[in-house]
Amino acid sequence: MTRKSRRLWLVLACLACFAVAAGLVLNAFSSSIVFFMAPSQILKAPPTADRVVRLGGMVVAGSLKRRVEGQTPINLFEITDGQAAVDVRYEGILPDLFREGQSVVALGTYRQGDGFIASEVLAKHDETYMPKEVADALQRSGKWDPKFGKPPSSDALNSMARGATGGSGGR
Repeated sequence: MTRKSRRLWLVLACLACFAVAAGLVLNAFSSSIVFFMAPSQILKAPPTADRVVRLGGMVVAGSLKRRVEGQTPINLFEITDGQAAVDVRYEGILPDLFREGQSVVALGTYRQGDGFIASEVLAKHDETYMPKEVADALQRSGKWDPKFGKPPSSDALNSMARGATGGSGGR
């Protein structure tokens, strides 16, 4: 074997090792990636029941219901993107900044018939903040264009969503 062919085999072996390592790293990351979805996207193409996703939108005014099971507070509410609304169940204490008509992002799983089961709820931190994903979803749905000012009010989004689909859970 010549020097040139040995060098070529060495380079090919290094490239093969790099490809295998890259494949293993990507496979490891695939299980920990969390995708953002809007309510209309979740209802159109539901993720598998074991897939953790972020659900973002506005809390529908008048949809928050609280109860206590044992010592655990249970919060039930709806999140809308202006096209559809998804029922959300969260066990625990909601953030202080959580309000009806405000933007939120919930982390959890979606189950057909049960709605969205949230393990974490993130609320906006001031009156002008809207999560980028929520703003993008509103723009994609055609409900808001930033060049025309602030996003639509929660009342406008609520009337759009309630007229379109209502909730998704079994209420």
